[in-house]
Amino acid sequence: MRKTLILFGFILLLNTSCEKDDFCLQNPVTPNLVIRFYDNVNRNTQKQVSRLSVWAENKDTIAEYVSKNIDSIAIPLNSLNNKTIYYLKMNDVDGNKINNKTETLTIEYTPEEKYVSRSCGYKIIFNTVSISSTNTWFKEITPTTLTTIDNQNAAHIQVYH
Repeated sequence: MRKTLILFGFILLLNTSCEKDDFCLQNPVTPNLVIRFYDNVNRNTQKQVSRLSVWAENKDTIAEYVSKNIDSIAIPLNSLNNKTIYYLKMNDVDGNKINNKTETLTIEYTPEEKYVSRSCGYKIIFNTVSISSTNTWFKEITPTTLTTIDNQNAAHIQVYH
């Protein structure tokens, strides 16, 4: 009887000491800034940027965006700062560096941590977003202010070039 009681107590102890497995099912991704490029003349038509390269200030070029022909990009914002500066370079077809066009894109915002769940943790949303550029090869950016960036399901800004 004593052995049965000890065995039962041991099984009870093992069963109560296990924690419920938590799996994050909600996809708590901190959103990237999604930029879509359009033709400046025919404003309803998306237009690829030829040989686009993208990098953040004091960082290496983003591997996905090295001399690519692309009509939209998704770039991360620095959640530890209130401003992120990106450089978007359109490489000239002749290969001469002097003919490349580099745009400076400045994004200012207020980051806010948002609790998702115990298993997912936190994500960052960006409030009061303002965007400016040097207009080297960008003709226009719309909109230049956003209330919030809390997902990356659609383009946040349109760039006409």
